[in-house]
Amino acid sequence: MIYGNIDGIRDSLLNKLENLYKMVMPKDIVCSYELVEILKEVSEIVNREVSVAVNRRGTIISIAVGDSSTVEIPEIEDRDKRLSGIRIIHTHPNGNSTLSAVDISALIKYKLDCMLAIGIKEGEFTDATMGFCGVSNNRITAETTKKLKLEEMFSINIAEKISETDKLLKAADIVEDDSERAILVGVDSEESLDELEELAEACGVKVLNKVIQYRSSIDSAFYVGKGKVEELALMRQVYSANVIIFDDELSSSQVRNLEENIGAKVIDRTTLILEIFATRARSREAKIQVELAQLKYRLPRLMGLGTVLSRTGAGIGTRGPGEKKLETDKRHIREKIYDLNNELKKIRKVRETQRERRNALPKVSLVGYTNAGKSTLRNKLCEIAYPKESIKKEKVFEADMLFATLDITTRAILLPDNRVITLTDTVGFIKKLPHDLVEAFKSTLEEVVFSDLLLHVVDCSSSYVEEQIEAVNTVLGQLGAAGKPMMLVLNKIDRVSEETVDAIAERYRDMKIVRISAREEINLDLLLSEVAEILPYTLKEIRFLIPYSDQALVSYLHRNAKVLEEEYRDDGTYIKALVDDEALSKCKRYEI
Repeated sequence: MIYGNIDGIRDSLLNKLENLYKMVMPKDIVCSYELVEILKEVSEIVNREVSVAVNRRGTIISIAVGDSSTVEIPEIEDRDKRLSGIRIIHTHPNGNSTLSAVDISALIKYKLDCMLAIGIKEGEFTDATMGFCGVSNNRITAETTKKLKLEEMFSINIAEKISETDKLLKAADIVEDDSERAILVGVDSEESLDELEELAEACGVKVLNKVIQYRSSIDSAFYVGKGKVEELALMRQVYSANVIIFDDELSSSQVRNLEENIGAKVIDRTTLILEIFATRARSREAKIQVELAQLKYRLPRLMGLGTVLSRTGAGIGTRGPGEKKLETDKRHIREKIYDLNNELKKIRKVRETQRERRNALPKVSLVGYTNAGKSTLRNKLCEIAYPKESIKKEKVFEADMLFATLDITTRAILLPDNRVITLTDTVGFIKKLPHDLVEAFKSTLEEVVFSDLLLHVVDCSSSYVEEQIEAVNTVLGQLGAAGKPMMLVLNKIDRVSEETVDAIAERYRDMKIVRISAREEINLDLLLSEVAEILPYTLKEIRFLIPYSDQALVSYLHRNAKVLEEEYRDDGTYIKALVDDEALSKCKRYEI
């Protein structure tokens, strides 16, 4: 029986494959010359991968046909502390025999005796690559050969190699390790690569090494140079890495080419950021926005991405909108995008209604680079300046990590001059923030556009303060909020020297600046005083005498104004209060 994708293959070729079950392979070499010739012929005609599974007796137990880049592997019984006793021989019709990420993953997962890939191009054998299991630090690893010529392939005694590995497995206390171990690659700067490392760690990925290649232009096929790709393939093997993360957005063809030549899953910075957003989103709105951004990013890449989309297992780039297979129907994704946009429109209308209800209150928004301390500042301000009449609401999540907060929150706080304002905490910005993500979060970030004042929170302890400030200003420009009144809030002054803070303040001396430490509650009163000074004062001090027959207005003033004095007199309740135009209009008839 022939497994896999046999649609459109003529019966004569299927019969030729069926006859392979009668063949017996040598025990000490990976396969026979005759098998290579038949696999080469069939694979060239159908332009698909063809795979055979062979046991240690040399019997072929399974034959399968896949597509141009992957092929099914039969169910293999797991044997404790031993190799499976199965070797896989398959073709790569693209002419490149480098073991793919899927090949290496299968080699380790099923503890195969050997994984052999045969490169075929224009009906000719190009080269072959063999992979064997090894043991390092009580973990099963993959050891691959260089690209071999036909005679070199047949000269390797696999029986000896299998025997050595079985002894190692028996002696070792193997620990299953499904963690993701990455090598980072960039062409920009060390700063950008350091930030990519933080993003990877925020996603639970262990970073093994960082590689930077300074280039005047990006390679259209590989992003980096061909020589650097070969270096990465060797480095992947040395470090036992299973994912390569690039610092810029990659095209689908670049991902495919890199995966074919490196033999590991390849993702880019955008995929990493989307992954973090997918795992951190809590509210329905944030989840919809992330899903929308993921679908928009994946739509043009469906026909090109390799193992990122063909995998159905766990790992970066596989969480989120649901369907991940290469064969995902583009029409279904477009319909999903349409539906999600409609849901966001409904949420936007609700947000507009909420905003109208708060129109009488001055609006202040916290903006800044991710992990600058916005959520910590918001929580501390709510603690020390919460209106007494308000119901205490829960804190927003705060942590020393990138993108700890994704869900926008708005709370009322009290200024020193007794005015109530709204304070909104927003999602942090970052350099190279994916365009689709900015577009998806525009409905949330509209709060920034409608604010009366922006508090630009800056992490003084960062080595890249200027670049981070510039990145935030760029995103604000994209949102149409660049001209808003803004105060620069230099946060985390407890972590750096006074000279460092002075230098930052001097560089931005044209802006209104306040120095604080949100966590240590340093200068928070000063910050609130400066906010009160900048915001236009629209409240009026009015005196009322409200008769006892209309005491509902007294309760109204306590809810919607700042009551300064209150006295019960013979003819009614005397109140002196700071009121806005709406409250004044409602109580005008009792004004003294």
